[in-house]
Amino acid sequence: MNKMAIAAVVLAVGAGGYFLSQQGTSVVKNDPMLDYIPADTLAFSGQLVPFPLKSYLYSIQGNYQAYDADNMLSLDDSSSPQERFFISLYKQYMTVLADPDTLLSTYGLPDSLKSYFYTLGALPVMKIQLSNPTAFWAELDRAEQESGLTHSMGKSGDVDYRGYALTDAGEKEKIELIFAEKDGWLTVTLNTSFNQAELLETALGEKKVEHPISETTMLQDIAKKHGFMQDSISFINHVELAKGLTSSDGNMLAKQMTKMVAMEGEDPFAEMKTPVCQTELNAIAANWPRTVMGLNSYSITRDESTIDAAVVVESNNQVILSALNKIRGFVPSFMGDSHENILSVALGIDANKLAPALSEIWTDLQTPEYQCAPLAEMQSELSDLNPSMLGMMTGMVNGVKGVSITLGDYKLTEKNGEPSFEKLDALITVSAEKPMMLVDMMKPFYPPLVDVDLKDNGDPVDITSLLMLPPEWGVSAKLAIKGNQLVAYTGDRGTELADFIATQLLEPTGFFNFSVDYQKMLTPLIDMVEMSGEPMPEELLMLKDYNMRLNMSVDFTDKGIVIGSTVNSKANAK
Repeated sequence: MNKMAIAAVVLAVGAGGYFLSQQGTSVVKNDPMLDYIPADTLAFSGQLVPFPLKSYLYSIQGNYQAYDADNMLSLDDSSSPQERFFISLYKQYMTVLADPDTLLSTYGLPDSLKSYFYTLGALPVMKIQLSNPTAFWAELDRAEQESGLTHSMGKSGDVDYRGYALTDAGEKEKIELIFAEKDGWLTVTLNTSFNQAELLETALGEKKVEHPISETTMLQDIAKKHGFMQDSISFINHVELAKGLTSSDGNMLAKQMTKMVAMEGEDPFAEMKTPVCQTELNAIAANWPRTVMGLNSYSITRDESTIDAAVVVESNNQVILSALNKIRGFVPSFMGDSHENILSVALGIDANKLAPALSEIWTDLQTPEYQCAPLAEMQSELSDLNPSMLGMMTGMVNGVKGVSITLGDYKLTEKNGEPSFEKLDALITVSAEKPMMLVDMMKPFYPPLVDVDLKDNGDPVDITSLLMLPPEWGVSAKLAIKGNQLVAYTGDRGTELADFIATQLLEPTGFFNFSVDYQKMLTPLIDMVEMSGEPMPEELLMLKDYNMRLNMSVDFTDKGIVIGSTVNSKANAK
């Protein structure tokens, strides 16, 4: 197993959990930790107000898959001490995850905590509050004893740290995973043989950076631009990444890479540092400057948590954003309500505008004609993908604005030893300017439709025979045209949804939406298996206690590409 990959995973997992926040007044201006974080950091995630970790862990109890770590992460005689160490830590984490009190005490974490993730050039740094550092060191000691990996002690400034070697003793370059604690703050970072000693001092909080993020309004600007709560902001800076790869001293990353090239004698990014590549790549980065993450709102108690977050790929390319906005179609308003329905999937696309919009994007990506070799090669490959031919295909679905599938409710039973639906409420919709025209166009491709006497007046016709489902399933389906909606549905809830969608205006409301209620989706399956007396499949058993609702969306605005996510979890009563 690649030891650099191990380190990256450990740091990424730690960083990934810190995009949550607490509502309140802004504390960005008064946070002393920001003095140690450079403004040119490639990535940042700041939990600037203590997050109620203990309450959150209680609210999601049971809402995770209890994987068999022993089978999933098997070890053998060839496994290195490093692999054994990290697997030991992971197994212990999975063991204590079910009990929030035990988890917090095992790692010495407080009930509420602040945390940060950022980079010093290429060096990742994670900081998290501890309430009991002794407990954290004891957990590392336990993993050492179980794995055979030992640490070395070091000192940077006035801070003592533990270093765990990620490279073998005979390797030329040395990489260590560093753990240090100072004033109740745990720092996790890397130390390498090509780092300057001052870099580790900065990572461990012994030295402030020259141009800190605290001297900018970057975090406040992100929050204001996207309507995020200021208390939790995360981003990936594409501009600084491009600058680091295309220059020799443009930022901290560039300077580190220049030193590494001097040691190695070879620059893998030399082609990107030519004047023309530098100009063109930085222009692209300026057009797509950042990917930002933040919270719209949230509430957390021990019994229930709801987190509404968003990721935005920022763009200043109004040609592409305008084209993407033209593609947006109709997404039913009930799609975002994961509490009412079990499962909903909707794709809003204006079929009439799809080919022209993609052509606009394709043309923009071909302009200007790049001189930088890697970019020119990309454009050459892109030229073979002219989307104009797509217009012929979309002509067959002229006027379509979107499609959706909704499972409202279901219940399983058994008839003559075979599974059957005791109840099934579902809806399939095709939203279009002229639904009847679509039906007429489909008849040559599906001849049984010729015999369906469908009227453009809302009256349903039975299409059960067209589905060719086993009779014992007990499914009865109907087809109707209700306003601008061609709907196929079954059950009382399906009928209700079909009538409701007919009242909605055929307007562009989104691009993609997905929602699911895991508990409602899984309970009938679990009940059915338990009723049958058969052994519960392991995959289903792992999801048995899920009490979680998820809603995800993808949309386009004048600010960029927006990926929304709302997660609601409830603690399982035991």
